[in-house]
Amino acid sequence: MAKSVRRRAILTMLGATVAAVALAAVRKLFGSGRTSMSKNTESAAGKDQDPRPVLEVIPPGPDHWVGDGFFVRSVFTPGVNAEALSPFLLLDYAAPRHFVPAARRRGVGEHPHRGFETVTFAFRGEVEHRDSTGSGGRIGPGDVQWMTAASGVVHEEVHSQRFTERGGDFEMAQLWVNLAASKKMSEPRYQAILDRDLPRLAVGAATARLVAGHFQGADGPTQTHSPIIALDVEFEREGTCEFELPRAWTTIACALQGDVLAAEGRALPARHAALFDREHAGRIRLQGSRGAHVLVLSGEPLNEPVVAYGPFVMNTREEIVTAIRDYQSGRMGTLL
Repeated sequence: MAKSVRRRAILTMLGATVAAVALAAVRKLFGSGRTSMSKNTESAAGKDQDPRPVLEVIPPGPDHWVGDGFFVRSVFTPGVNAEALSPFLLLDYAAPRHFVPAARRRGVGEHPHRGFETVTFAFRGEVEHRDSTGSGGRIGPGDVQWMTAASGVVHEEVHSQRFTERGGDFEMAQLWVNLAASKKMSEPRYQAILDRDLPRLAVGAATARLVAGHFQGADGPTQTHSPIIALDVEFEREGTCEFELPRAWTTIACALQGDVLAAEGRALPARHAALFDREHAGRIRLQGSRGAHVLVLSGEPLNEPVVAYGPFVMNTREEIVTAIRDYQSGRMGTLL
């Protein structure tokens, strides 16, 4: 009985938090037609064309705490314009913040997910994960955690014991990637991708770490359920970089730190995202100051309805109701 009451409380808290952030972040985005391409292919067009135009610069929502360990600003959230952002759902960025040594680990306690994937980028500090499937691990600076919740997991994410005791600077980002309807009830999966395993590619004035997908003849180490290219980009010097990415895919450049300009001189302030025109074959062009940090995300749209409630993302309201019941009844498992 106590566990059931606790689960209802967790769902109420998470649902209210996501709804508040989404409401604060609501703004107009522009979608366009969708034409599928083969998995992880690079466009052969656009080499001699103008850079791909920006449809919209997306402003972030307000700063807020996720648990007591992650002070984030949501760059974009579910429900703002799922069609334009598909397959991407949410991006939270925890800007550099210093934590003093502590006796108790900070973070986010036990909570569920179903229907999508969470991708955690560790830039500074350490996070430990464990979930109801028995998976878990620790990621540190440069590492990435790609958790496929799919049919459902209960998990927690907290500062590592070592980081808690020592304290230090902490900087992370978490991306949510939607799953197609045919994959939402598949088996959960956990991937810990170490910094040393990420290909590093020279792209103009920047270096890009390839987390997922195929780019410039290299393959990222992550297994994905749909065609996605994810690049962690840092400018080595002031200058320009260009990315040849598939036409008709959703492409987003998220500026985390530094001064960044997108195509046509569009300013991209820190913690803002540029949404590019899917129908244009030109390259993605970014200009940045030395040390500027950008996530470049490109993925094939899913072309499916999105219904999001708190920690669940499905295709219909009925599936959300089922997810809530399954969590409350313990069908998603528990942390031991």
